[in-house]
Amino acid sequence: MLKGIAASSGVVVAKAYKLEQPTINVVRRSADVEKEIANFKAALVKTQRDIEIIKTKAIGKLTDDELAIFDAHIMVTQDPEFTGQMEEMIRNESINADFACQEVSNMFINMFETMDDPYFRERAADIKDVSYRLQCHILGLIIPDLSLINEEVIIVANDLTPSDTAQLNKAFTKGFATQIGGRTSHSAIMARSLEIPAVVGINGLLKSVNHGDMLVLDAIDGFVMVNPEAQDLEHYRNKAKNFAELKASLKIMKDAESITLDAHKVELVGNIGTPNDVEGVLSNGGEGVGLYRTEFLYMDATALPTEEDQYEAYKTVLEKMGKRPVVVRTLDIGGDKVLSYLPFPHEMNPFLGYRAIRLCLDRPDIFKTQARALLRASVYGHLCIMFPMIATLGEFRAAKQFILDTDKELRAEGIAVSDDYEIGMMVEIPASAILADQFAKEADFFSIGTNDLVQYSMAADRMSEKVAYLYQPLNPSLLRLIKMTIDGAHSQGKWCGMCGEMAGDELAAPVLLGLGLDEFSMSASSILQTRKMIRSLKYKDMKIMAEKALKLSTMEEVVELVKASI
Repeated sequence: MLKGIAASSGVVVAKAYKLEQPTINVVRRSADVEKEIANFKAALVKTQRDIEIIKTKAIGKLTDDELAIFDAHIMVTQDPEFTGQMEEMIRNESINADFACQEVSNMFINMFETMDDPYFRERAADIKDVSYRLQCHILGLIIPDLSLINEEVIIVANDLTPSDTAQLNKAFTKGFATQIGGRTSHSAIMARSLEIPAVVGINGLLKSVNHGDMLVLDAIDGFVMVNPEAQDLEHYRNKAKNFAELKASLKIMKDAESITLDAHKVELVGNIGTPNDVEGVLSNGGEGVGLYRTEFLYMDATALPTEEDQYEAYKTVLEKMGKRPVVVRTLDIGGDKVLSYLPFPHEMNPFLGYRAIRLCLDRPDIFKTQARALLRASVYGHLCIMFPMIATLGEFRAAKQFILDTDKELRAEGIAVSDDYEIGMMVEIPASAILADQFAKEADFFSIGTNDLVQYSMAADRMSEKVAYLYQPLNPSLLRLIKMTIDGAHSQGKWCGMCGEMAGDELAAPVLLGLGLDEFSMSASSILQTRKMIRSLKYKDMKIMAEKALKLSTMEEVVELVKASI
């Protein structure tokens, strides 16, 4: 039995199809520049054509959200910052194209992989996918075509790229297992969209599985069983049947209310990074957008996005969501999220330095462009503007006044602005949680960013394996800060949401419900399961449980309490 990470739920039994990708061995060598440039350009055209063909095959199988990944891949092949550097390296150093491709790709991959935000880290997969295909074409290597599989199999691979996943035929591909990867990788996201069970991050997978082995893939508990006994096969086939019945019960939750057995209503909303992500929120019954990470507009560009670029993106999201609330986080750049075209000062600890709202207040030219775009788009839906990394009332007041001043400017220019947009803030710094009752007098809403609140409260970098044990969202100390924030909001008649990973956690959600959280924002794929849970609980019982949790001493005690209470 090989343990991994359950990335797309389900249980299947089938033979292993071991995906053997061409091995690329790159060595720097001197080369004829013109020949290498010609080979490079021809390979680039083939790569672009491949991606277009893959996208065409995937139409009807993937949502617009997933299909947009291939538009992003085509953009990578056309990005002068990417391919231009390769060509320049070939010319300047008279070297082989495959080496130049590897060097430039690795630079971009390393930049993304060292970022703190898992969504951004997974952007490295885009670069890997495109650069691998490009190198194969430069070297004349044949890439396997998964769309030709014609029997029921479980794909076994070191990793599956978005291009690989898009070619999978659901009729024959019953699941996949990979040696590396995580729940937020593009392939995992598309597996969930295709409803193909997947287990990723399985150490030693390729050494333990041979082509044709019989496998049980349990993507509920996160493991693969190799050549199981007959009684095990029967057990897991029954488990697969039970899971199918559970999935059918979740589908009826799409249009159901997020309401407890004793009629306490909350909102379940989704986190998005691009306008394309809205489809996933709506198809899973999301009641709004709880976090729109606008930094993608900046990360995907080679220069600061214009007011018009931003306006079109915000307008698209607001129009698609209709009257549902859309919480847009203003530019949250800095720390691990840097821009090649915007220099940042060197700091000993950039996570505690010049970033997010601190940058925006220091660079009103950048902030003004975003503020104008947001306010212009506000007439197309229910806009909630949210400031990240607020530490003091002075910062919040300055940011809020900046929005209000921009509002006046636009109206003076004869440009329409909504009269009922909201202005709120993320609570991700302990100081703002402790002073929540004062912030609530001036903010329209709070959204708790637990990813940062946990690491700042515990003084532990959540990306450091050595202190990973301190990432404890259910530690009573964190629950007290969350309770302070919720109570602070409610004391002034304001609502409080949560947009950190904790909001969609099955053990955390009952506690958050009991603490009085109004809005839970999570990955779209978690909404229906969370709604089913909410509808099975009594608010009064969860309040009693949450009060007990606040008085406990350790996270382990809280976990046991929750398990005993639901």
